[in-house]
Amino acid sequence: MRITFILNGDDVSVDASPDRRLVDILRNEFHLTGTRAGCLGGRCGACTIIFNRSIVPACLVPVFYAQGSEIVTIEGFMQTDEYKDIQKGFREAAVENCGFCTGAKALVTESLLERKKLPGAEEIIAAFDSIKCRCTEARSLADAVLAAAGIRTRRLYGRTD
Repeated sequence: MRITFILNGDDVSVDASPDRRLVDILRNEFHLTGTRAGCLGGRCGACTIIFNRSIVPACLVPVFYAQGSEIVTIEGFMQTDEYKDIQKGFREAAVENCGFCTGAKALVTESLLERKKLPGAEEIIAAFDSIKCRCTEARSLADAVLAAAGIRTRRLYGRTD
């Protein structure tokens, strides 16, 4: 089956059996290894992607669902100013991730900040519930997201509110 979709801003297509997992297609066919195949059951969050503007675990998505969709992986997101804001925010809050979860945490942060310019600590902690890596404690993670939100606000509006 030929499946056509937008991947990191580019129109792409792939021939694949419709029951293959999207995580495997992203890694093996497009060499986007930042989307990690962790638990393969949607529990760990290592395979997090932005799928039609929503955060989803790519291990639970059969590739045929990708037909006509828009997908952003960490590799695509890393090319944006929004990623740089998040990276600076995490550095400013002195948060160091283990590396396995870094991409997923950046994408979850982006999804959250897209929905709410300045989320509360409880909202932030809840947003990261789908990522089971615990290399960063919840309060530090909230501090990092709030720092990123402030950096983004200053970049976009020249204000600090």
